[in-house]
Amino acid sequence: MNAEIQAYNNKQIIEAKEICDLLATTIDSELTEAESKIWHAHPVWFLNNNPIVGYSKQKAGWRLMFWSGADFKEEKLNVKGKKFKDASIFYTTVEQICTSDLKRWLKSSREIQWDYKNIVKRKGQLVRLN
Repeated sequence: MNAEIQAYNNKQIIEAKEICDLLATTIDSELTEAESKIWHAHPVWFLNNNPIVGYSKQKAGWRLMFWSGADFKEEKLNVKGKKFKDASIFYTTVEQICTSDLKRWLKSSREIQWDYKNIVKRKGQLVRLN
């Protein structure tokens, strides 16, 4: 696991650390070619400098967000972004995480991507990559 992400996870209370560690290790094992780092204060994984997946603490719990998740056609990723193509799920306990779902979403995240890397250059317009 990326040292910055491990340090981020280690700062969480024990229940939250368990959620973060399970998410990070599963993402790392499935997206082996991805670069990971702390980006805008939370862990994010990138493929070819394009943000793919990340997690952050919010009022509703731990939000696992897929930047292109709205096109995955997954019922459980039911928190859709209003402006972009993101979709999320929230967790409050580690037991809520279904790793088979997570692995399927990570496979989709590799296959379905919108170009967030160049969104500023394109003045807010997204272009489908895969």
